[in-house]
Amino acid sequence: MSSSVCGVKNVGPEQLREWLDQGKATVVDVREPDEFGSDRIDGARLLPLVHVCRESVPVEPGVVTVLSCRSGGRSNMAAERLIAEGASDVVQLDGGLSAWKDAGFPTVGQPTGAISVMRQVQIVVGGGVLLTVLLGAFVWPWWLAIAGFFGAGLLFAGLTGTCGLAMILKKMPWNRPARDSRAQHAECCK
Repeated sequence: MSSSVCGVKNVGPEQLREWLDQGKATVVDVREPDEFGSDRIDGARLLPLVHVCRESVPVEPGVVTVLSCRSGGRSNMAAERLIAEGASDVVQLDGGLSAWKDAGFPTVGQPTGAISVMRQVQIVVGGGVLLTVLLGAFVWPWWLAIAGFFGAGLLFAGLTGTCGLAMILKKMPWNRPARDSRAQHAECCK
């Protein structure tokens, strides 16, 4: 295990695999339910980043709780939050699920082919900013105010951990989880 910025301990995929085989680790996936349902480490528990707090993370004597996400960004944020709340035994999977798969370890889930809500947010905001900047440069300068609105929304989301656009997109018909996913999410987030 190696340390990184802010005291977050990292574990590589090989060490995690060893711990899992020995029953010495539990994986907590901090991604959104749609991402979790389509691809995850076998046995991982779902706990979306917005719900991460010291009381919500499972603690079992003699078992290391390892936080994971797609690439390590969200699990690092979760780990930093937990450290700020006084947790001292926080570990995250270095490189996330991507590193796990790159190491050749299997995942489970049912790929849906759908784009995750966070990627949809990135597409909407990025497209909106690009379009309004171009309109502001070539049509009417006041279009730039909309680009500023997008920037303010991203700033608010980053500061508060709440993304209004993601909440709206989650309610769209193409993002409604299947019945099994909702039940699994409810079970994992008790």
